[in-house]
Amino acid sequence: MDVLGKISEELQRGNFAQLPGLVQEALSADIPPSKVLQDGLVAGMSVVGERFQNDEIFLPDVLISAKAMQAGMTVLRPKLMEAGVKLAGKIVVGTVRGDIHDIGKNLVAMLLEGAGFQVIDLGIDVSSEKFVEAVKSNQAHVVGLSALLTTTMPRMKEVIESLQEAGLRNQVKIIVGGAPVTDEFAKEIGADCFAPDASTAVERVRELVG
Repeated sequence: MDVLGKISEELQRGNFAQLPGLVQEALSADIPPSKVLQDGLVAGMSVVGERFQNDEIFLPDVLISAKAMQAGMTVLRPKLMEAGVKLAGKIVVGTVRGDIHDIGKNLVAMLLEGAGFQVIDLGIDVSSEKFVEAVKSNQAHVVGLSALLTTTMPRMKEVIESLQEAGLRNQVKIIVGGAPVTDEFAKEIGADCFAPDASTAVERVRELVG
């Protein structure tokens, strides 16, 4: 098996200890960083995402594969930047103000990174101002808003309104998600789309930036 196939396979296994060495091995063999990303790391995470969607693997398996992805990216990211490789897009994600739930948001962030996006994760309990600031400073293409409580869902609308006031709404696409969130609610508050789960979120973001 070639080194890119091995990167993909070990990532699927969640072998985070071996990934940095394998990525370095690929780079030392003069494989372009973009190819290492697409044919190694992204290819592996795509399989993980599909298997998760088909209920063949479960959340802990995805999280450990995502950890392996991140371990590989620590070696690869500087080389991608040196080579001027454009990532699939920049997305700012966060759980809205008043909400401290982050498992779903973290999974979305990891899968998006695995799909080749640059993810700016603002964490939990994020104010509208922080979202606006992050969009401005990172020139983000997409904003991902998460809420797990019905009481914090209205904060999503506040973020959208703040982006509107800052004159940024036309520059970014907005995707929302979380257990109580629905497609109908997403339309009501003026979001571009809704994702019911992490795998779908990646597909939707690809469509938004496509």
